[in-house]
Amino acid sequence: MDQRVFEELVAAAVDALPAMFVEKLENVEIVIEPWADRETLRRMGIQNPAQLLGFYHGVPRTQRTRSYTLVLPDKISLYRWPIEMRCRTLEEIQALIERVLRHEIAHHFGIDDERLQELDAY
Repeated sequence: MDQRVFEELVAAAVDALPAMFVEKLENVEIVIEPWADRETLRRMGIQNPAQLLGFYHGVPRTQRTRSYTLVLPDKISLYRWPIEMRCRTLEEIQALIERVLRHEIAHHFGIDDERLQELDAY
């Protein structure tokens, strides 16, 4: 798939988010990367980069204190090649992008993987 098409799918996924969530993402950058970097893989305890589809880099809103000021934006990374490797159609890629994006946004709001599993949203 062309990089531009993937970017358009990510933009469509962001546009489809409810406004109440988008408003809370004012200091979050959503980026597309080909693969997770070594440090992110190490932090996650993952050796195969094809296993990681996305990652939230930042401090969850629930853990911020009054001293949380003058910081770089949080970042949600979507890893293009691992997402594409799991899908056969454009529709599957779009659905997986939406799922991964929402998953990482949940981390931004302080919802951990255990809770996401309980909600059957993992």
